[in-house]
Amino acid sequence: MAFQFRGFDFLHLDASFSEDELLVRRTAREFVEDRLIPIIEECFREGRFPRELVPMMGELGFLGASFEGYGCAGMSNVEYGLVMQELERGDSGLRSFVSVQSALVMYPIYTFGSEEQKNEWLPALARGEKTGCFGLTEPGFGSNPGGMTTRARRSGDEYILNGEKMWITSGSIADVAVIWAKAEDEDNRVRGFVVETDRPGFSAHEVHGKWSLRASVTSGLTLQDVRVPAANLLPGTGGLKSPLMCLNQARYGISWGAIGAAMACYDTALQYAKLRKQFHDQPIAGHQLVQEKLVWMASEISKAQLLSLHVGRLKDAGAAGHEHISMAKRNNVWMALECARMARDILGANGITEDYPIMRHMMNLESVKTYEGTHDIHALILGQNLTGIGAY
Repeated sequence: MAFQFRGFDFLHLDASFSEDELLVRRTAREFVEDRLIPIIEECFREGRFPRELVPMMGELGFLGASFEGYGCAGMSNVEYGLVMQELERGDSGLRSFVSVQSALVMYPIYTFGSEEQKNEWLPALARGEKTGCFGLTEPGFGSNPGGMTTRARRSGDEYILNGEKMWITSGSIADVAVIWAKAEDEDNRVRGFVVETDRPGFSAHEVHGKWSLRASVTSGLTLQDVRVPAANLLPGTGGLKSPLMCLNQARYGISWGAIGAAMACYDTALQYAKLRKQFHDQPIAGHQLVQEKLVWMASEISKAQLLSLHVGRLKDAGAAGHEHISMAKRNNVWMALECARMARDILGANGITEDYPIMRHMMNLESVKTYEGTHDIHALILGQNLTGIGAY
């Protein structure tokens, strides 16, 4: 039995949003309800990414939403966050696609690219006509991207790329990959390259057997003597700071997205608890232990909303630090996973079925907790900021 989502605003935060922000949220919410919710359980069961929704999201301005020009919507960071919240309320997989397309593909081209690169790629990516992926993580280097073994060797007016990337969202459906490699002619300084995926030597394979993010494409990439023009180098990149700036953009969106997943779990559990009767024909919502779980979820979701909203306002003012985004990502994803587990407990055996979204969100959030910086790595980022001492 599916419940109609009713929203969640215990602290009356809607009064803090502008009319434009509320319109953006309403548009994203309607898209999720009308287009994603009816198909997502089937997509998850079949391990299929709903690619047919990509052009629609392009039309609505969800792709590269916070960028100005090049066919992008020019939304504020708070508006972009509200889109991420609603998409992940539907499913983490679709939000992951938009995060990668926007924060990890369009952002580096927008921020570090030449004008020619921007004009060539950004409008098509914004419309959803082209799909991108972000090649940083490698089979042996996840939390330590500085250990990457992918290399770029200069050869006349070309670069030759060799290496492997792993756990790449959209990798096997991408038209373009932003590949990070150590440039041998620059003392192995990390540089970014725009790589068309139809170039000889570039191959991608889809990762199968996932129990999480099943409605998302996850891939491994292999680059074997892939030649790209020197003009494909992202000229503004230099050092590991460049890809980490991209990840910072993605983490910000994740902090909002996790709230959406938590709201879906909470609202399902609340409605279920009011209908499900046990012991003296009383709804389980009238039992103390169930109420305590609902109160915990409502309290933590409210705090997460305040955290992401404030960080979003700071970001729009140009005052958000990476440590603020790390706190929001770390806290909110942990909170959402706990909400999923509590909601599953309230639903009992029904909580493990696809009749309700709880278990799907729970399995997705297990991945969200570890990608774009694990829960523990973000603790170390915050610890270094607080103490001035790096503990990596």
